[in-house]
Amino acid sequence: MASTKPYLIRAIHEWCVDEGFTPYLAVQVDALTRVPLQFVQDGQIVLNMSPDATHLLLIGNEEITFQTRFNGASFPVSVPVEAVLAIYARENGQGMAFEAVAGGGDYADVSDDSDVIPDQTSATSDDAKLEQISKRGGHLTRIK
Repeated sequence: MASTKPYLIRAIHEWCVDEGFTPYLAVQVDALTRVPLQFVQDGQIVLNMSPDATHLLLIGNEEITFQTRFNGASFPVSVPVEAVLAIYARENGQGMAFEAVAGGGDYADVSDDSDVIPDQTSATSDDAKLEQISKRGGHLTRIK
């Protein structure tokens, strides 16, 4: 049976846009996640997914892709749906948090690809990561 996670991500994103809120996506960065390294903190990144901040946004069942700007430079973003920790509205913190996938936070050693984090491990537990995300916004619901 297909996972409900991509459907829930699409629904919260649509709700945020319809309400005039800014949808933020919290992501556990791994070897399959393409984001600029300088914005990754503790193996995670929060991405603005508003229509004004993204171009060619596609929230698929396996992957979320879009073009965006970081410090004025265009960058293609690619996030596996499994790596999504939460999606929420910046303005009020309402949204949804998800269980981190087992093995999330383990990074592959890819020396020739500057868009991927080199080999690291995270000492923070999944519950602690979700706690940190919840403190940023407030009203997230954990989905198992």
